[in-house]
Amino acid sequence: MADALVLIDGNNFYASCEQALDPALLGKPVVVLSNNDGCVVSRSAEARHLGIPMGAPAFQLRNLLQRQAVVVRSSNYALYGDMSQRLMSSLELWLAGLEVYSIDEAFGRLPRPRHGDLQGWGRELRARIHRDLGLPIAIGIAPSKVLAKLANRIAKGEVEHAGVFDLGSSQDPANWLAGVAIEDVWGIGRKLSRWCRLRGVATALQLRDMPSGELKAKAGVVGLRLQQELRGISCLPLEEGPSAKRETCVSRSFSQPIEAEAPLREAVASYVVRAAEQLRRQRQRAGRLTVFARTSPFSSGFYSNAASLALPVASNDTGVLLAAALQLVPALYRPHKRFQKAGVLLQELQPDSQLQHHLLVPLPAEQQQRRTALMQCVDQLNRRYGSGTVRWAACGLKPTWIMRRDHLSRAATTRLSDVPTVWAL
Repeated sequence: MADALVLIDGNNFYASCEQALDPALLGKPVVVLSNNDGCVVSRSAEARHLGIPMGAPAFQLRNLLQRQAVVVRSSNYALYGDMSQRLMSSLELWLAGLEVYSIDEAFGRLPRPRHGDLQGWGRELRARIHRDLGLPIAIGIAPSKVLAKLANRIAKGEVEHAGVFDLGSSQDPANWLAGVAIEDVWGIGRKLSRWCRLRGVATALQLRDMPSGELKAKAGVVGLRLQQELRGISCLPLEEGPSAKRETCVSRSFSQPIEAEAPLREAVASYVVRAAEQLRRQRQRAGRLTVFARTSPFSSGFYSNAASLALPVASNDTGVLLAAALQLVPALYRPHKRFQKAGVLLQELQPDSQLQHHLLVPLPAEQQQRRTALMQCVDQLNRRYGSGTVRWAACGLKPTWIMRRDHLSRAATTRLSDVPTVWAL
């Protein structure tokens, strides 16, 4: 029997991570806010039942949150990233192949047993993840990725399925496809869904059964693959290894506008340091660097600018990237402009296993090895003792522009000082 494809999705992931690390929040409405405590980006099930909308600005909800005793948390990316790694590591033990799709989603491959039903397997996995990590998950099982996405949606929406639904063992899958709107089919964008609606195709079932030639004329081979996936024929392979990135970007909005050049340099330097760390984790080097900055688009006199520089020798060395980026800041800075956001974009990425030297910029092997060892040492210290343990002076000591996170929880899984203490009497 053909293998089944599985989609595992963490429910309300950010809010669930907060509840897993603080049992006092279980059963209470919890919302997690975006950068600078701006908008609601995650809601617990209890918060959703109160009607708190996703993406709404926090300042507009202040009275409602207080009146309903909603617990508010700032985004704790260190916690969410670590919990995601733990989740994916646990899933690897249960699946024959795993594709990490996002921070809280993963596709997997699983041999289907003779009796054909994987509901019991899904319930056992769901219980184990909740026991080990405290995270609720939904599991969709089907013959293809697109159907697994739909099965996952059904698992979340239908209470009787208890978070697990095996569409591949369903006696009549057409019944379920008829209840899925065309806009909710994975891979259908706004334009294609409108085109389908104009032709009377309003559900996943109607898309599956429409003439293939008509769909190909509009969406090409991509549309045909999507239709085949809806018919249970797997066309989208499992990508078990992450594809190499073409660009790496780090940008943030400031907690308060920047008007002087010195704090703008500090912000750019901080983003370069983060981007360089990502490059080394990705085992890549950058051949070009772009720095950009802008004011608020909602204020008068909007200003936005960017400057780029090609590196003579591709690098992931923080010192090299800092030197290149900081010389671009004067070209971006304008007096009397209130900068709201800045960032750095690393381009022309290449594997760190290969390095094209420059005839006029000598880089002795000994020097390269020493710098590589230094970067590894800095990364190890910051991973072990917490981000920012070893800082670059260009980033400043107490920046006033740093992202506002007034409701930040503890990083109990990544910082030793934040590990909860239990007192036994």
